[in-house]
Amino acid sequence: MKTIQQFSLLLLLAALFASCSSNSFKIDGEFTNLKVTSLKVVFLGDSGVVDEWVNVDKKGHFSFSGASSQPTLLNISNHRGDPLATMIVTNGDHMKVKGDAGKAMDVKIKGNRLNEEWQLFRDEHAAFYSDPNPTRLDAAIEKYVREHPADMLSTVLLVADYSDFSNRSKVDKMLQSIAPEAKPKSLTRVILGNRNDSPKANLPRLMSLTLFKHGGNFEDVALTGHSTLINFWANPQNDRNALVAELNKLDQDVQIIDILTESDTLRWHQTINEDPAGWKHYWAPGGPLEQGIQLLDIYSMPWYATIDSTGLVLYSGPSLTTALGSIR
Repeated sequence: MKTIQQFSLLLLLAALFASCSSNSFKIDGEFTNLKVTSLKVVFLGDSGVVDEWVNVDKKGHFSFSGASSQPTLLNISNHRGDPLATMIVTNGDHMKVKGDAGKAMDVKIKGNRLNEEWQLFRDEHAAFYSDPNPTRLDAAIEKYVREHPADMLSTVLLVADYSDFSNRSKVDKMLQSIAPEAKPKSLTRVILGNRNDSPKANLPRLMSLTLFKHGGNFEDVALTGHSTLINFWANPQNDRNALVAELNKLDQDVQIIDILTESDTLRWHQTINEDPAGWKHYWAPGGPLEQGIQLLDIYSMPWYATIDSTGLVLYSGPSLTTALGSIR
């Protein structure tokens, strides 16, 4: 009888655990060579954009729990904003992260098959990921999407690792080729977005953004008290020198903010070091889903937003001409 009671208790505990885990996901991690006491976790969950700091013990261990009923992209970075791990998570997952904090591409992520397949793709194309010119990586992703239309990894690669969004029709065609069940809206919402390029009615107010400053730390960037033009981009930004020359024609009282929206900060450093622009340069670890930025409904790169002195968004879209014309 005692054995039966013990077995029943175990079943009850297992049921309770399964019930709990189905409403959340958990991440257990261990980083070596991590000389910080906290890590930044960013993802779009059921309650909106989650942007939290997680404590790390002296041995580099950390644990985090969150909730997302649909697959979502989650980024872990250090206090300098350097990405340490990027993964797809959903409720019920128990992810295990382990590796050297100084070698983000070699960090191992286990817990669901999708992330392991993603890691395998990255391992097989390691040289492409480290190449400052993303042409070869983009070509490899295009090939994978063509050959694996029923695989959710095609969507993940397109959303997280693909860089050439200048040809909108090509990106749309690739998305359309992926089976509906392999492209959940929770992953594609940033790319799909709103196709209307004209200024919208009822745009939000943005008073400030918390961003990582190039060569520094996170800081609050005020968007009130002056007109502001924000340039959102991902490497490579075609004709960047021409863009800089155009924006430098603006009145000096217009604040120009340059924001990188991809996870690869290596190429960001290289671009900024050679950049003729005299503006401040920032990085949004959560990309278009970063707190506040997600209100702008970004679906392609580059993207421009203009904001008046009260924080009212005047324009949010892919047209530089329209953005410049909206400044007042």
